[in-house]
Amino acid sequence: MRIVIQRVSSASVTIEGTVKSSIQQGYVILLGVCEEDSMEDVEWLVKKVIGLRVFNDEQGVMNLSIMDVNGEILVISQFTLFASYKKGNRPSWFKAGSHEHSIPLYEAFCQRLSESLGNPVGTGEFGADMKVSLVNDGPVTICMDTKNKE
Repeated sequence: MRIVIQRVSSASVTIEGTVKSSIQQGYVILLGVCEEDSMEDVEWLVKKVIGLRVFNDEQGVMNLSIMDVNGEILVISQFTLFASYKKGNRPSWFKAGSHEHSIPLYEAFCQRLSESLGNPVGTGEFGADMKVSLVNDGPVTICMDTKNKE
């Protein structure tokens, strides 16, 4: 699994002109799933996201977690995180997981995040054409890949 986490002061996702989810301070997480991913990857990522300390403390040092600031999370499925661009200029998506494999892991990731956070996690809609709007705070943007845990 690959994620891009952006610390935001606000964000929303709109589908067919209707806002599906919106958050204030917290994270927008773009999530990509490949065929090799499993529930072990979900659990590892959830633990990392919940424990990540990128919010400022009283001294302005990034030392607080999403839990410490009572932040919110918006998760957007993003198969393009597994783009292959080695040949030519048009990316291919053969590394991205199939819908049958990816949807249950996407849903499990959102559910486990929600349980760990203690609040509902906002989502987009898997496979939909989504318009994501956000105010990146910092900016702080971090990439994680469960295949590179070290």
